[in-house]
Amino acid sequence: MTSLCRMKNVKILHLPLLFVFVHACFAQADFAPYFYDNGPYSYNGNLALFSLSEDTAVGTQIYSLNGTDPEGQEVSYGLSFDPGSKEYFRVDPKSGNITLVEKLDREKQDSIDVLVSITDGQSKVVERVTIFVMDANDEKPDFQNMPAIINVLETTESGSSIYRVEAVDRDTGSGGSVTYYLQNPQSTLFAVDRHSGVLRIKSGEMLDYEKTKTHFVTVIAKDGGGNFNGKEQFMSSSATLTINVIDAQDTPPSFIGTPYFGYVYEVSVPGSEIFTVVAKDGDVGSPNPIRYSFDDGDDGVFSINRSSGCITLLSLPMFLKREIFNIKVRASEVSPEGRPMDYSVTTVVIRVVDLNNNPPTFYGENGPQSMFELTMHEHPPEGEILRGLKITVNDSDQGANAKFNLRLIGPGRMLRVVPQTVLNEAQVTILVEDSAAMDYEKHHFLTYKLLAVEIDTPERFSATADIVIHLLDTNDNAPKFSSDYYIARIPENSPGGSNVVSVTATDPDSGPWGDVKYSIYGSGADLFLIQPASGIIYTQPWASLDAEVRSKYNFYVKAEDAEGKYSLAEVFVTVLDLNDHPPEFNDNFLETTMVIGAPVKIEAVDDDAEVPNNVIEYAIMKAEPDNNIFDINADTGEIMLKSYIKSMAIIQNITKQRDCTWSLVVQARDRGQPSFSTTAVVKIDITEATQLSGGPLGSFLMQNRNKPLQILGMLAGVISLMVIVTVIISTATFMRNKKSNRILPNRRVRRRRKTQPWNLKNPFKTPETPGEKFRVEEEEPEPEPEPEVIVENVNYNNNVNNVVRYWPPPPPSAPSLPPPPPPYIPGERQWAVPTVSATVAPKPRKKPVMNRQDTKNLALVSELKMKLEQKRMLKH
Repeated sequence: MTSLCRMKNVKILHLPLLFVFVHACFAQADFAPYFYDNGPYSYNGNLALFSLSEDTAVGTQIYSLNGTDPEGQEVSYGLSFDPGSKEYFRVDPKSGNITLVEKLDREKQDSIDVLVSITDGQSKVVERVTIFVMDANDEKPDFQNMPAIINVLETTESGSSIYRVEAVDRDTGSGGSVTYYLQNPQSTLFAVDRHSGVLRIKSGEMLDYEKTKTHFVTVIAKDGGGNFNGKEQFMSSSATLTINVIDAQDTPPSFIGTPYFGYVYEVSVPGSEIFTVVAKDGDVGSPNPIRYSFDDGDDGVFSINRSSGCITLLSLPMFLKREIFNIKVRASEVSPEGRPMDYSVTTVVIRVVDLNNNPPTFYGENGPQSMFELTMHEHPPEGEILRGLKITVNDSDQGANAKFNLRLIGPGRMLRVVPQTVLNEAQVTILVEDSAAMDYEKHHFLTYKLLAVEIDTPERFSATADIVIHLLDTNDNAPKFSSDYYIARIPENSPGGSNVVSVTATDPDSGPWGDVKYSIYGSGADLFLIQPASGIIYTQPWASLDAEVRSKYNFYVKAEDAEGKYSLAEVFVTVLDLNDHPPEFNDNFLETTMVIGAPVKIEAVDDDAEVPNNVIEYAIMKAEPDNNIFDINADTGEIMLKSYIKSMAIIQNITKQRDCTWSLVVQARDRGQPSFSTTAVVKIDITEATQLSGGPLGSFLMQNRNKPLQILGMLAGVISLMVIVTVIISTATFMRNKKSNRILPNRRVRRRRKTQPWNLKNPFKTPETPGEKFRVEEEEPEPEPEPEVIVENVNYNNNVNNVVRYWPPPPPSAPSLPPPPPPYIPGERQWAVPTVSATVAPKPRKKPVMNRQDTKNLALVSELKMKLEQKRMLKH
């Protein structure tokens, strides 16, 4: 071993696939690094027996090389491939992590040889390993003999095999197994074996060339499924098999274009071709020639060409004994040897018909006619027959050739024709459909075309006739104004007879019915006249219009024709205001008092009717003794002191006078053209609010001393308010007293304190006469800490509501009638004992039964007790 250490780069072969390079160290022994062998199921080591699925994504870390150095030196890893081989992996030299860099495909390469190496910087170990690529289900089955085209005879028996489908899947395991299916198996005549791929005709089904010449069968090949990218995946492919059906002689001839109908016309001649039948062999793949013949029904008057199938007439139509012939025609196949084979029979219906050679024709009273005229008044009743028109229509043909429709073509739907369908001949009737449209003013005459057109014939013969209706006028229209209303304006200074407005109405009727006469009426028409013929409205000769008196007039104008038909329109006349009134003050000399801080308002009135003639502007023309004291609001007329004047001292300082009376010349000017103005002299006494005595009322009276009506109104309002408050209080008091009458007449006076005596003396009333009597019931007090004295009014007549005691009390006497109520003294407040309270008891307390003597004794005892109590109070 020592000798080996002295050698440098000596290669020692351990295994056929293992090369070890040893780096000799002269100083000391250096051992080569080595890989860990962790077995085939590990993801780190030396890659020995490692396998990888082909669906692994590129960029995936698949393995980590892992090894060590005996001396503990840091190792690095390497990975290489044989020259010319595709490099599928890349390794990180430090970590040893191996990453997939190329897509794997097991079907192209199922194993990969890789050289992995480990080195410590001095010695390097290289190992060859094989990585096995595992299959994933990534391949579709591949058809080997599809698509394909095959030919199958239509007589092939059901259940017979006609083809074997083959597909191969290059995957392994269940992913490589293939099963076969048909697309839309319910709608096809074929079936396929799932495992072998053999295609057969279904049991009970037969091919038919005459129905379907070619079949397209789609076969699906599906694998058994397998894992791909971690999921179960099934893959399939499809291909189409084209099956051509070969025809066989098994179908009889068939007629084309049935049913067959032929016609013999009245002008037909012997030898005329009536109809041609056509038949073809049902075996179109290899058809045989066809021969034609009559089986029955020709009556010897028709013949048929054996090769072409053309039917011809043998006699004149007049000799035909029937109108309809049902002829049986046979078409037979003929073999190449000339032997008859299959055949078919059809029916040809031949009808003998009239020739349509006569068109419809219109007739008048004197024969054929193409124009009819009528004169009538406009607006005939709807449904009326135009009896002046005598029209007949005829078609000389027979049957369907003589059937035709009638139509009336013209302006609108004013008229209609009856009947609308005719067979051979009919009398034509014209009815009025729309009476309103038959208007002379719109149409002086009407022109229509009467059209007759055959219905069921190929020729569609037709005929026309012109109908001209001349309309006569009637008075069917009322005059109509050009507008429903007219608006006119006239200045208020216009002289009498001035034109106001011209109205126009028209009547479309002719002659005197179209002449219009005008008139006016209404409450506003008194000042106006109208010219009956022209419709010009003008003012009465004596009329004087004044906008201040009345500025709006409206009335009705009537347009009437000769027979009294009329219409109305409304006329609105506005009298335009002129500035003919100057502003006027109520008084040209006004006196008023101004409190500093409050404005004084003057007002002028302009009697003009409209703006701007009645809009007034105010201005102070002159003020004495000083012009620089007052301002005026030009719109409202409010006169106020300059904003900087806050007290009398400022005014006196400006004017150097103690007299605070001013004379102002105020001008009121309107805004009309031309403009008028008026002036007034306003005498103003200026004072301060604090100088007015009497508080707010004095200030108010001083400010309005020149307005007695305003002061009287204020006083009337105050008096009315006081009366209303008095009425409310009186009503409330009355309602309360009325309710108190329902209280039971039981009265109790309770004394809570022993030292406080009862004092029932009313100082505001004079003592009553000693003859006044009342009864007092005294009850024993309940056991309580303090004694209780109860005084009850036991007057059961309810004539006395309050108990009043006067001191000293009168001597007791026997009970008598209830005392009269105290006299009412107006203005005197009624006083009651303050300590007496009353309660409403739903069930009155049951009173003890007492006779007159017991009552008298109790009253005497009660009076004595009260007298003693009074003396005690006087001593204290």
